[in-house]
This record gives sequence, C-alpha cells and structure tokens, in this order.
Amino acid sequence: MGDLDIDHLIAAQAAQYADCARQFVSAGAAHITPATIRSWAHRGHLTATGLAADDRSRTYRLADVARDELRTRARALRHVSIL
Repeated sequence: MGDLDIDHLIAAQAAQYADCARQFVSAGAAHITPATIRSWAHRGHLTATGLAADDRSRTYRLADVARDELRTRARALRHVSIL
C-alpha cells in the first residue's frame, strides 16, 4: 500500500486502506473509492482531522476510517439475503 502516515490519511489513502479491508472480506466483490471516503465525511460519519501538506486535502484518522468501513459493511450485510 505504500508509505502511509498511520495517524492521518488523505481520502485516497483512506480509500486504499478501507478498500484493502473490504476486498479481503468480500473476496474482491466490493470496492471503496476516495469519493466514498468524502461521502462518509459529507454525511457526518467521518470527521476530518486536519489538512495534508498540500493545505488542500483533508486528513482522516486511520481508526475512524476502519470503524466506518466496519459500520458500512455491517449495514450492507443486513440487506443481503440468501435465497
């Protein structure tokens, strides 16, 4: 996954981390994009912790990203039924 600041991630890095976790549990069937991370933030599920070195990109805590990935996965699995 490259060099990640383990404390604070920009949306692209957060998506990369969350997508890796989602790929593992979904056998490659689900993806998380930077737009998903920004959507979580826009909806109030994920709080930005600051700005990256470019003074433009918001950063997010890795623990918060992991928590929200688990939360959305659990919510999605409630809507899956086995026929």
